[in-house]
Amino acid sequence: QVQLVESGGGLVQAGGSLRLSCAVSGRTFSSFAMGWFRQTPGKEREFVGCIDWSGGRTDYADSVKGRFTISRDNAKNTVYLQMNSLKPEDTAVYYCAAALWRGGNIYREQDYNYWGQGTQVTVST
Repeated sequence: QVQLVESGGGLVQAGGSLRLSCAVSGRTFSSFAMGWFRQTPGKEREFVGCIDWSGGRTDYADSVKGRFTISRDNAKNTVYLQMNSLKPEDTAVYYCAAALWRGGNIYREQDYNYWGQGTQVTVST
């Protein structure tokens, strides 16, 4: 079966950087469009960014645009979320998601087929 495993979360000071990774197994990685979402306690999970199956198209939530970058390595079956200039409000559990789709980007949570377990990112002041 398809599995997504995130790594790279942790504690960082405001202004710092982290890179999250999401390794995908169980199906040809290039079959998937990928997305990143995040969630804080008491709030709904929110869209962070997405990348199409080829890596040629990305898009981001306004709150992270210019600070976060999504990339993928189809040879390594891995998608990345590079987070720079982190702010305390970026503190959340971050989830990667995979959609069986070789079209454009996907923005809605319900359109993703598979999810990782999440990794905690904490940004201190």
